[in-house]
Amino acid sequence: MKIYIKYMVSLRCKIIVQQELEKLEIPFLTVDLGVVETSANISGSQHETLSINLKRVGLEVLDDKRGILIDKIKNVIIEMIHHHEQLPKINYSVYISEKLGNDYTYLSNTFSEVNGITIQQYIIIHKIEKVKELMLYDELNLTEISYRMNYSSVAHLSNQFKKITGLTPSFYKRMRNFRKQNLENV
Repeated sequence: MKIYIKYMVSLRCKIIVQQELEKLEIPFLTVDLGVVETSANISGSQHETLSINLKRVGLEVLDDKRGILIDKIKNVIIEMIHHHEQLPKINYSVYISEKLGNDYTYLSNTFSEVNGITIQQYIIIHKIEKVKELMLYDELNLTEISYRMNYSSVAHLSNQFKKITGLTPSFYKRMRNFRKQNLENV
């Protein structure tokens, strides 16, 4: 049996879910981002208790098919952007469609209806979050980050960064450095 869980996007989330499953004595085969595979069906009371316990920590057991599909799309995007060293070189729509085994138009329309933004907008938001993370590490310059994140140019990256954050990448970095220095002086 598969149980789909919303907002499960990190290793910490996986550990929390694993602990809850063990607490409730629910035997499981795998715990991955957004999905748990149990070795047997679980009772209604176990499902209810799991749902309540996970809700307390900000996770949500999904029951409706559209919600499950949306969560799968988000998990593919998060995995693609945040958990890989390099983004795929193929078109994102092809990548997502192949990963989920569904027509991209169907996925895109469903995603937009439920979330009020397009898959492309969601990808851009997460790419900018990853850019901010890479800038924080201070290991790569903006040109290298631009290349790693599949931007056509630094200018393209800078335009999207400003559109999402309201700041230029260089101002963001200066602001971050200023805050870091002030924290060190405290």
